Amino acid sequence: MSTAATIRAVDKTRLGCLVVLALAAVQTIATLGVGSLELIALAVLFNAAAAFSAYLVLRRPARTRWPLAIWTAGFFGWHVTGLITMAGLVSTELDAVFYLGSQRELSIAYQVLLGTAAGFAVHLLLPRPEKR
Repeated sequence: MSTAATIRAVDKTRLGCLVVLALAAVQTIATLGVGSLELIALAVLFNAAAAFSAYLVLRRPARTRWPLAIWTAGFFGWHVTGLITMAGLVSTELDAVFYLGSQRELSIAYQVLLGTAAGFAVHLLLPRPEKR
């Protein structure tokens, strides 16, 4: 692998990690507004684990990125599930979890934005085959 390709791969990894850290921060802040203490504790725990995984990958970019990519894919799935639930296509009994207060439009924008960011982070974190 050439030096330029190595630098580009590290930059994509670093950008993916920074997106995951931003996702974890925004999700944690949004969760603090929910009334359930159990939900807040669970969300903070998951977001802290993802942030710690991102920190480890940032610290040693040559190490495997799979655990972080899996966390991020889980975040993507969570926000897509939120959109499907808010659209009424599926009943998950988690309606209250996906809404930010009583503001439907803000909740949809939040789910779309974070779902897109998580999908983009997964794209950046997945390993690429070497070009010949």
